[in-house]
Amino acid sequence: MKQHFIVLDTIMNGINRLDIKQLRVLNALLDLKSLSQVARKMGLTQQAISEQLRKLRDLFDDRLFIRQGNSMVPTPKALSMQQPISHILKQLEMLLEPDVFTPQTYKGVFTISATDYATQALLPQLFNITRREAPGLKLIVRDFASDNVNQLITAGELDLLISFPEFIPDNLAYVTLLEEQHLCVTGCGNKLANEPLTLAQIAAYPQLVVSPSRANLRGSHDQWFAAKGLKRNIVMSVPSFSAVPNILHTTDMIAFYPSRLLPNNKVQELTVEALPPSFKVIAAWHPRTSESPIHRWILEQLKVI
Repeated sequence: MKQHFIVLDTIMNGINRLDIKQLRVLNALLDLKSLSQVARKMGLTQQAISEQLRKLRDLFDDRLFIRQGNSMVPTPKALSMQQPISHILKQLEMLLEPDVFTPQTYKGVFTISATDYATQALLPQLFNITRREAPGLKLIVRDFASDNVNQLITAGELDLLISFPEFIPDNLAYVTLLEEQHLCVTGCGNKLANEPLTLAQIAAYPQLVVSPSRANLRGSHDQWFAAKGLKRNIVMSVPSFSAVPNILHTTDMIAFYPSRLLPNNKVQELTVEALPPSFKVIAAWHPRTSESPIHRWILEQLKVI
């Protein structure tokens, strides 16, 4: 056992004394077998190459090269190291090569947590792009759960979030994908569609709201109405935007509905005196993946949808 530790200690000591420049010199000498040619190739003096060879001889306890005329003849020890050294240097070069992302040849899985809105407004177009340009990429879409999204993305279970700024933890990197506007809509054929409406009329009319994370009768524009001295007559809430057209089509209710989800043959836009403020849709990710080629490529696709 003691002998084993002595051997390990000797190996580690040798590794600590060896640097990449020495490996490059040794590799070049094995290839060119000339101190002067190696010096020209590496942009060093012949004296510098000789000094590196001296260190290598001391490190490996072998002459490594024997001068024979104008040539340096490698010893059996040096020849035995030629293939391993070449392999090590190629591996080091690969480590330093910049990542080049090629969608057509990429293979992997990418997990997105998206709101109901994003699933309808953005992801179908993204899927079309990935199927066409990155056929080896597989996408998993999960419901957006604001309560544990930070834990999931920190643990690496999610790659990207698509949501609204107020639901994204402050420690995540993000980019704005678009600005969206809610329009006031009702079912096709509703008599309200024939006349302009004041905000007071809108507030008084039975309304449907989308409440994905909290099951309650509150909507995102309640404060906007309240600032104008109005209280909305919310009579129903649903967890997703996808349910809105069918419900409005068969009732007399109205709703505020994202413009990117229109047109829809079951609803029509109402003319109103003012619309609520626009809102941002963002994509967020953990900072550790900011330089990931697949992340950057997915983001570029989302920006142009």
